[in-house]
Amino acid sequence: MSTIKSISRAVTILEAFRDGVALSVTELARALRIPKSSIYEILVTLTEERLVEKHDGRYFLGLRLVELAHAARQDLEVGRVARPLIEKLRNELDETVQLTVLDGEEILYIEGCESSRQLRTFFEPGGRAPLYCTALGKAILAFQPAKDVTRILRRKGLRAFTPRTLTALAAIRRDLERTIARGYSVDDMEHEEGVRCVGAPIRNREEAVFASISASGPAHRVSPAREKEIARRVMATAGEISRRLGYRPGKGAARTQSSRGAPQPAVGA
Repeated sequence: MSTIKSISRAVTILEAFRDGVALSVTELARALRIPKSSIYEILVTLTEERLVEKHDGRYFLGLRLVELAHAARQDLEVGRVARPLIEKLRNELDETVQLTVLDGEEILYIEGCESSRQLRTFFEPGGRAPLYCTALGKAILAFQPAKDVTRILRRKGLRAFTPRTLTALAAIRRDLERTIARGYSVDDMEHEEGVRCVGAPIRNREEAVFASISASGPAHRVSPAREKEIARRVMATAGEISRRLGYRPGKGAARTQSSRGAPQPAVGA
């Protein structure tokens, strides 16, 4: 069976559970007119991936689909909420503003507004980038649990995109500590030569950092002299997006800090 045909049949099988009723292999084969052997093979894979679960010979939708649905809703919600605020920030700075979400061990670009200037950075929806050398990525990575930061940095490999890319673990951890301390991140021509970027984290109603926004442009415009002013506006916009998503600073944030034991929890070994 071809890969495309297998994927198509897997989707068809998942849709068969739309009514929430547990089904057997025989029932699925009869309803979908697919050979029982093919149904069974696909169900084995779907079960291994937690997309379906099995009990007493019958199958039903798995909890991983709930997790995926929640992530999809969250990404759609943050894009809808952020769009007018991103446009406002772009108009204030006239630099390109972008929104990303954490997707696995990378950032995924989902919204953006480009500067009106001829010399500008460009927004590519659906594009991906590393966490460790982009302002958007650092703004998310710095606020993840320490064990996740260490795992990501060790697994992904630390490619040098430019001569300024930080590739030593100790240097990256210090950079993430600075991000936590000041509340914003900086990509100082680390991912693309000649481009500087200032980013800030976005939190959801559970108080987790799952997204980020940034303002980016040519290094001579997004300069160290303008950094604090740009950062102030970027952080204010990120904070308003977080608020509209239901984030309220409170006991959860206090618990997170106390459980980690230090103001820079995400960058420990």
